[in-house]
Amino acid sequence: MEVLLSMTDEELVVSYAEGNNCAFEILLSRHKQSLFSYILYRVRNRDLADDIFQDTFIKAILTIKQGRYTENGKFRAWITRIAHNLIVDCFRQERNENTVSNDEYEFDLFNNFRLCEDNIEVTMVKAQVFDDVRRLVEYLPDTQREVLNMRYYQELSFKEIADKTGVSINTALGRMRYAILNMRKIADDNRMILSMS
Repeated sequence: MEVLLSMTDEELVVSYAEGNNCAFEILLSRHKQSLFSYILYRVRNRDLADDIFQDTFIKAILTIKQGRYTENGKFRAWITRIAHNLIVDCFRQERNENTVSNDEYEFDLFNNFRLCEDNIEVTMVKAQVFDDVRRLVEYLPDTQREVLNMRYYQELSFKEIADKTGVSINTALGRMRYAILNMRKIADDNRMILSMS
């Protein structure tokens, strides 16, 4: 453990990519306070900040494990940028939900669903990824599967999940974390590549 503590962020990323989960724990402990503070400062809502914080590290885990991490020497900036993008997406989604749609007018280029649909290749890739993920979810313990389904398929916040399942937010977050770790292990054991962007 002392060897890991003395490693740079980049060395820890490499170690984690090679299967050392303790390396990611150290990365998380190094950056969690500043990252959570950044998110909370931007969104001004602790429950939302918790959700975005969790989603940031889930995205980081997937990216590193897929070998797509390339920001040499800039892990902190990279993880902050993931959080920033998720915050922007969250505000954009909120704004869109509060916007009156006028898709029926052909000239409204900025709000026309016909111009936003994925092409057939992207649709097929997404369908394959979601199919792979659904198969992985079936192998999870009931409590982990329940949290994952509520978070990603019902789009509930971790506070809502905690309330519905009668556990603390930390327990809900922990179950999600272990669900992701277990899914990754099952995928690795079966040589599945989840090419989620």
